[in-house]
Amino acid sequence: MSIDLKLYDAIKDSGINLILSLPCIMLKGLLQLIEEKNEIQHISITREEEGVGIAAGAYLGGKTPAILMQNSGLGNSVNAIKSLLQLFKIPVIFIMSHRGAEGEKILAQIPMGQLTPDLLDLLKIEKFIIDSKEKIKIIKNTVEQSKSSEISAGILLKKSLWGVR
Repeated sequence: MSIDLKLYDAIKDSGINLILSLPCIMLKGLLQLIEEKNEIQHISITREEEGVGIAAGAYLGGKTPAILMQNSGLGNSVNAIKSLLQLFKIPVIFIMSHRGAEGEKILAQIPMGQLTPDLLDLLKIEKFIIDSKEKIKIIKNTVEQSKSSEISAGILLKKSLWGVR
């Protein structure tokens, strides 16, 4: 079973029923599956903070939303996370490809890649790192914990998950 299919199944099994996404080369296969299977509602967005607002409204309407994005989009979302999600205790799952970390070839990705884990800590968003197929199963517990605590969670998908160094 491919990594993308394992991720898709874990997301679906976790109860996430709305995916908001931005394009990302690392998430391309997963996004294709979401579109092809058409079992999870999917909305393409143009900016990460736009996704935060839509996810907040969807949560208040009874959905379990997740935003698929590169970790660099976390910086674009800081104000919306603090002044909307955290102020009103709205949990959103951020599933992020972790660009700028190990083996990154694009120099511009590296500063945010290095900052991302600390930024999640600073924002008081619990982080979960998936760097192997065995760890994909944590998605379900992460979603359950996020909903029960009313605190957003960040899932970092490392390049090594896809066997990329």
